[in-house]
Amino acid sequence: MSKDPNRKNQSNRKNASGKIGRDLTVRVKSARGRKHSSTRWLQRQLNDPYVVAAQRAGLRSRSAFKLEDLDNKFKFLKSNMRIIELGAAPGGWTQVLVNRLGTRKVGTKSKIIAIDVQEMAPMHGAQILQLDFMSNNAINIIKKALGGKANAVLSDMSPKMTGHSVTDHIRIMDLTETAYDFAKEVLSPGGCFVSKVFQGGTGKDLLNDIKLSFSQVRHAKPPSSRAESAEMFVVAKNYLKS
Repeated sequence: MSKDPNRKNQSNRKNASGKIGRDLTVRVKSARGRKHSSTRWLQRQLNDPYVVAAQRAGLRSRSAFKLEDLDNKFKFLKSNMRIIELGAAPGGWTQVLVNRLGTRKVGTKSKIIAIDVQEMAPMHGAQILQLDFMSNNAINIIKKALGGKANAVLSDMSPKMTGHSVTDHIRIMDLTETAYDFAKEVLSPGGCFVSKVFQGGTGKDLLNDIKLSFSQVRHAKPPSSRAESAEMFVVAKNYLKS
């Protein structure tokens, strides 16, 4: 019987979470030249069970668990899908997609195009494009690489945060709207769109637009998302337009 890589990842996640729960909290001392914010970030990373679990499972980032959680709840990843992932680096979500769609297998009809402006290490089972999806001719390049329209557009993109909640909300909603506009250009009927938003959900005008284009629209905060984080995700299924 073949081993299920997702089961291994979930097992590692549970084991890591349990171990961290029993260990003493790691405290990081401030070093000369290191900002207090950097010290807090490092301490949070060292004490985050999902960071530990991701390392043990060989995942490129803890965000992989967010996609697992979302798909476990909404079941939008299926066989024979053509998927475009925006803001893919460093590749945590891409690893989940490769595992769940089985794109390493010979003869698979599924295809994953992972896109980011940053360089991303190669991954067997996914095609990586280093480009700005908003640039001229990007859609044509992506469609050609995909071999047609997409069944799903996924985005875990996040802007550079300022710490000012209103400014950060506006920035991430701009990214979400841009990703949605892109999705409308490349999705086939019945496709899905998943994107990061901020707490409070998608802006009213954008949400109304999404509801006109998809028959099912939900918001969710994955269990693996940090409790103190304002991030949520919009999950829109069954694209109604061609």
